[in-house]
Amino acid sequence: MTTDHDSDSTASRRRFLKLSAMFTVAGALPLLQGFNRAVAAEPDAPVRIGYLPITDATPLLVAHQRGLFQKQGLSVEKPRMFRSWAQIVEAFLSGQVNVVHMLSPMTVWARYGSKAPAKVVAWNHVCGSALAMTVKKNVQQLDDLAGTTVAIPFWYSVHNVVLQHLLKARGIESIGSGTPGPKQVKLVVMAPSDMLPALAGGQISAYIVAEPFVALAEILKVGKVLRFTGDVWKDHACCVVQMHERDLNERPEWSQKVVNGIVQAQAWARDHRDDTSHLLAKDAADHYTPHSYETLAKVLAPPPSDDAAYIASGAIHHPEWKQHRIDFQPYPFPSYTETLVSMLKTTYVEGKNDFLPGLDPAFVARDLVDDRFVKKAIAGLGGMTAFGLPEGFTRHEHITT
Repeated sequence: MTTDHDSDSTASRRRFLKLSAMFTVAGALPLLQGFNRAVAAEPDAPVRIGYLPITDATPLLVAHQRGLFQKQGLSVEKPRMFRSWAQIVEAFLSGQVNVVHMLSPMTVWARYGSKAPAKVVAWNHVCGSALAMTVKKNVQQLDDLAGTTVAIPFWYSVHNVVLQHLLKARGIESIGSGTPGPKQVKLVVMAPSDMLPALAGGQISAYIVAEPFVALAEILKVGKVLRFTGDVWKDHACCVVQMHERDLNERPEWSQKVVNGIVQAQAWARDHRDDTSHLLAKDAADHYTPHSYETLAKVLAPPPSDDAAYIASGAIHHPEWKQHRIDFQPYPFPSYTETLVSMLKTTYVEGKNDFLPGLDPAFVARDLVDDRFVKKAIAGLGGMTAFGLPEGFTRHEHITT
C-alpha cells in the first residue's frame, strides 16, 4: 500500500533528481541554449522575477509592489511564483526569468557544477530560518534527534550545512538512506509545504527550513523551535540574489537599476516590518504568498515577548547578538562565501559534488560574486549605516554550536 508520505517522498526525490540533472554541464546545456535564443529574440527584456512563496523572497516582492523598479525607469512584469527549486532553476537557466532569489550553496553548485554563467549580485536577507521539532515529549533537544529522520529543503542549502554542523558537534553522523543508527540522523529532502504534514504525522522528528514554515508549525501547535539558524551562524545569508552574467556585462545600467530597487526594498522592509507582513499576505491585493498576515508577522514583526520565551527555552543561545528572526542586509561579505565553501566540503551532500574538493574558497568569493552594483546601491542610501552596520565591506564570521 502507498501512503501519502510515500507519495510525498517520491515526488521530493523526483524534484531532487531533476534539479541534480540541471546542475550538470550536460543537463544545463539545453536550458542555456534556450536562454541564448531568448536573449537573441529579446535583448531588452524587462525585469522578470522568479520566487518561491517564502519570506526569503521579501525584497524582490516589496520592490515590485512599491514600484521601486519602475521608479528607476525599468519595465517590470508581475513576479512569477514557483513551487519548487527545480522549477525556478529551470526558468532561470532558460531565460524565462532574469532575477531570482536562490539558496546560497545552490549558486555554488550552479556555477561550478553546471558551469552556469550566473552571478550573485547581493544578499537577499539574513537569518530567516529555524529548526522545528515535534511537540512530542521524546524530542526535547538536539541529541534526541539521533536515530530519527529530519527533513531539509535541499542538500545544497545553508539549512543542511548548519544542521550537520550542530549534529557533528554532538557526535551524530548524517546519512541519506537506510535506517539511522543510535548515533545517526537520516536526512531527507522535502518541499517546505510537505514538512509540516510530515511532522504532524510522525514521519519525521524535525525539519529545518525557511520561514514562515516554522512559524506556522508553532501557530498550529504541531512543532516548536529547537534552534534558530541565525543563532548558530550570526547574520548568515540564506538566499541571495542571482542574475545572468550576460545581463551584468551587456546591460550594466539596467543591472544597476535592478539592484538599486532591491536594496531600497530591503531598507524599507527593515523599517516597515508590519506593513511588509500585510503586503505579502494572502489576502493582499497582489496575492504574493499563500500565508496569512498572522503567520508572516510572527517572522517579520514578532512581539518582544517572543524573544524572551525563546531565550528561556534555549532556542536562542546568544541574546547578545540582538538579531531579528529575519533581517535584510544586501552586501555579500566575502568572508561568508569563503566560510560557506569550506563548510560545504565537509558536509554530506548527495548528487554531483566532484567539483567541491578542488574549489578554492577565496577564488569562489571573487568569482561567484559581483558586488559592483550593490556597493553603488548601498552608497546611494548613505552607506552601510542604512542597514545598522559599520562602514566597510569586511567582517568576521561567528559560528557556534
